Amino acid sequence: MTTYYAHSSSLPDKSNWQPLSEHLKAVGEIAAECAKHFVASDIARVAGLLHDLGKYSSEFQARLEGNPTRADHATAGAQLAASRYGVMGKLVAYAVAGHHAGLANGVDDGDARSTLDARLNLQMGQVNGIPSIESIWESEIELPKALSLPPQKPNPIPIYKGFQIAFFVRMIFSCLIDADRTDTQRYSLRAEGKSFSKTTYPALEALRVKLDVHLGEVATQAAPNELNTLRAHILKSSRQQAALPPGLFSMTVPTGGGKTLASMAFALDHALQHQHGQRRVIYVIPFTSIIEQNARVFKNAFGDLSHGVIEHHSAFDRATDLKLDKSNSKAHFSDKLRTAMESWDAPVIVTTAVQFFESLFADRPSQCRKLHNIANSVIVLDEAQTLPLKLLRPVMAAIDELARNYKCSIVLCTATQPALREDQGFFNGFQNVREIAPEPEKLFAQLKRTQVRAVGTQSDDQLVDCLRKHPQVLMIVNNRRHARSLYDAIKNESGACHLSTLMIAKHRTKVLNVVRQKLLAGEPCKLISTSLIEAGVDVDFPVLYRAEAGLDSIAQAAGRCNREGKRPVDESIVSVFQSPRWAAPSELAQLAGNMRTVMRNHAGDVLAPEAMQLYFKHVYSGRGEELDAKKLLAMHSDHAPNLSFPFQNIAKAFNMIESHLLPVIVPLDDTAKSLVQSLRFADKVGGIARQLQPYLVQIPKAGFEALRKAGAISVIAPEKFGAQFWMLENMDLYDSDAGLSWEDPTFIDAEKSVL
Repeated sequence: MTTYYAHSSSLPDKSNWQPLSEHLKAVGEIAAECAKHFVASDIARVAGLLHDLGKYSSEFQARLEGNPTRADHATAGAQLAASRYGVMGKLVAYAVAGHHAGLANGVDDGDARSTLDARLNLQMGQVNGIPSIESIWESEIELPKALSLPPQKPNPIPIYKGFQIAFFVRMIFSCLIDADRTDTQRYSLRAEGKSFSKTTYPALEALRVKLDVHLGEVATQAAPNELNTLRAHILKSSRQQAALPPGLFSMTVPTGGGKTLASMAFALDHALQHQHGQRRVIYVIPFTSIIEQNARVFKNAFGDLSHGVIEHHSAFDRATDLKLDKSNSKAHFSDKLRTAMESWDAPVIVTTAVQFFESLFADRPSQCRKLHNIANSVIVLDEAQTLPLKLLRPVMAAIDELARNYKCSIVLCTATQPALREDQGFFNGFQNVREIAPEPEKLFAQLKRTQVRAVGTQSDDQLVDCLRKHPQVLMIVNNRRHARSLYDAIKNESGACHLSTLMIAKHRTKVLNVVRQKLLAGEPCKLISTSLIEAGVDVDFPVLYRAEAGLDSIAQAAGRCNREGKRPVDESIVSVFQSPRWAAPSELAQLAGNMRTVMRNHAGDVLAPEAMQLYFKHVYSGRGEELDAKKLLAMHSDHAPNLSFPFQNIAKAFNMIESHLLPVIVPLDDTAKSLVQSLRFADKVGGIARQLQPYLVQIPKAGFEALRKAGAISVIAPEKFGAQFWMLENMDLYDSDAGLSWEDPTFIDAEKSVL
């Protein structure tokens, strides 16, 4: 009897080639295991059994033996699924047909992918068709007679019906991708005489023990004052809520209240409740600039078990999608950066909101592989108020679906809680959201550290005078060029410092260390920064100026003033100003207008929870369709009757960052230079890429192109990695005080749009 193979090796006698039936059965079982957390093992198993069915063809077997002619091996399984299982079969067909190229549109051609409907209508054995498969598969593969959807809780909002079905397809697709790659990797290692060993991570229980020890040490070392007493109260009360059933939670804690570790403690306690049995904690951070900082906090707490924390950086990964130089993209980055980042199977994942949510709406196998590992997890959304307004409705739909049908608990964690609940007046908002923190209104009153006042329009000359008259002062503006302009005006003053995302993270860390030393020693310290300093940076200034922005941004800024409560509240002033020269982008200007409305009309503390709720009501009021500007929910619901979801179009439309920034490596020190040199000769670059993260500057696309054309940047090892890694060649453009700078008008024009 003829043996059909899934994978080949260099041995011509085929003695270690992988039999096709073995691969299909293995992938089916692994996929079924992946899907058990959302009760879809039978469906995922069928996807695994059918995904390579087209390899039961003479054309594909000839390809394994060296014939260069391509042979479609995915369409046959998709067609069989659709014909045998009807509605359920079509959902499986999406995953099977897309397990290499990605999820296709149901109808309407996407980018370089045929639609699923077109592929399902192809005829076997005809010109432009697909290879005919041999009937031997029926004796080697056993399929169930029928498939049905797992028991799911329907969302009562009609427009969400299509979204729920498409979400399920991505989850099945994820199970198939992970299973296929896992079994293929196992075979490849076996063929090379190597053994497959799955990474061993510490158990959640062990991590909680380490965290308890760390929290005990922190409590012992903490000074006996009101602030530390409140932090201990917040921690204890939050952990007591962990016994609540899974679902949606909020954690509303003032800046400085210790919410980072308190939220992790809640998450571990909640996951380890016997009746919950959740398997990991996913900590979602809004900005790449602080992912390492937060991961470091957790790794420090977990001590010698810190390898249980995986950071998912996405700078290089996102650069791949932009395809700046299609002619020079010989190697896919996903093939070169295969790490635990791709599968998210560690007990603690620290990632960005961009990576998390774009993956939930993705179509590419490398992005979708991890999705099934999100199921049955505790997800902490740090700084939940930063969820993008233009995508708010689809993001909320994803959050709701994870809690509704995928055994997830989601914690909206912030000092400035967005008013997203139905009982707060948000139309079709979240329901049954449980607050974790003890009496937030009382906490905010107890932790009040500043007075916020509006000081009206301030020219740059006036702002410079403010900087000069205060020995220690922080000024936060909305534009990187504004920050640089103010810094240039006072850079000869004692204690002048500057922070911007045009500085590499390594440089910013160095500046912040200097700033903290100066503040502690009582030395002059005049820091001008963009809003990046509001993202969890621990500094404590006596005086703060903030350019007008949303009230949530004002509150985050205020957390850098009198942070430790060592000064009288009435002397710790946060001055909010308008800048006539540096106009804010329209969306930011609108948020600033909402902020001014609250400041004018709210008699009490404008940073208190009730004021913040009023602010967000103004922000959301009348927005309507603007909260789903790309009409993503309609893209799902309109195609639900025929199950012809435009997966590729949806993925393309769901961009959390509209103005794409591209990473450039700045070889500022010997470590960076050594890493770049290693990159030139490496085949597997996952570890090197992660080590290079602190040396990246994100450049607007137009500015990036201008730098490239001027020869100021160069591509590293394009013969291996294509256009993935770029390095700054002209180091004269990197200022030791202010980071990347340029004079070319093209660069400046590109920079104007970046906050």
